[in-house]
Amino acid sequence: MNRIFFFFAITFLLLPVSYSFGFPTKGQDCSKCHTLKKDEASTLLKNFDQNIKVLNINKSTAKYLWEVSIESNGKKGLVYIDLPKKHLFSGSLIEIKGKKNLTQERLSDINKVNVSRIPLKDALVMGDKNARHKVIVFDDPD
Repeated sequence: MNRIFFFFAITFLLLPVSYSFGFPTKGQDCSKCHTLKKDEASTLLKNFDQNIKVLNINKSTAKYLWEVSIESNGKKGLVYIDLPKKHLFSGSLIEIKGKKNLTQERLSDINKVNVSRIPLKDALVMGDKNARHKVIVFDDPD
């Protein structure tokens, strides 16, 4: 009887210690074991809007968040999904120390227009056609 009691007492006391080896230590990079693929992000986002297309997924500068570049109805944007894929954040991510709007910076990169791809064949040219700097103005006659 004493042997059985001793066995269960030792097992009960050592059980928490054995669990501690199953989890990573503090300070580990959780994004090494967590992944988010485009199809997973699409499935999560389709619950909110059927027209959302996932363009790209990156690690956010904020820990434990994925930065997901999306396009919906011709407009590009950003949303953030946490590592366990339980929360969605849509809005500006601001760095407190530098007071930088990180979301706005990334949106500027995503929505950057390649000026060389704008067709100028039928453009109205004012000034020197071969000028070093060009200004392109869009106007809607309607």
